[in-house]
Amino acid sequence: MLRRLNDALPGLVLGIILYGIVIELLGVWFVEDKLRYTTGLLIGIALACGMAVNIAVVLQDSLDCYEQSNARQKIMAKALMRYAVVVAVFFVMMKWNLGNLFTAFIGVMGLKVSAYLQSFGHKIIVKRKGRGDVSSDSENSHST
Repeated sequence: MLRRLNDALPGLVLGIILYGIVIELLGVWFVEDKLRYTTGLLIGIALACGMAVNIAVVLQDSLDCYEQSNARQKIMAKALMRYAVVVAVFFVMMKWNLGNLFTAFIGVMGLKVSAYLQSFGHKIIVKRKGRGDVSSDSENSHST
């Protein structure tokens, strides 16, 4: 289902989840309140995955209505809505003490980390599969 929205989306969501696992395993040993640490991180990771899916949907919609005059305003409104949801979830967490806000923020940052590392991960996968899709500069320099 994720691949139907965007070819990069499954890798992005997988990266967010792997990031969450690494942060959980590295940090849970150093905090006193392990439940709030984990709960906050899980909420942040869920928000990051939801944001990734929402971004893919917005991109698909923007391609469909590119020629409409208000397409840019729709994209901006949906981006603001995404951040409003994150702020609302953080507010609810704070009000009812549902988890650690700091680890929730770290979890949301998994979207950024996954996006930055996605091209690196794609290169590794392409090399493991043995595809010749990735050209190297060394091959090009030997042919001249």
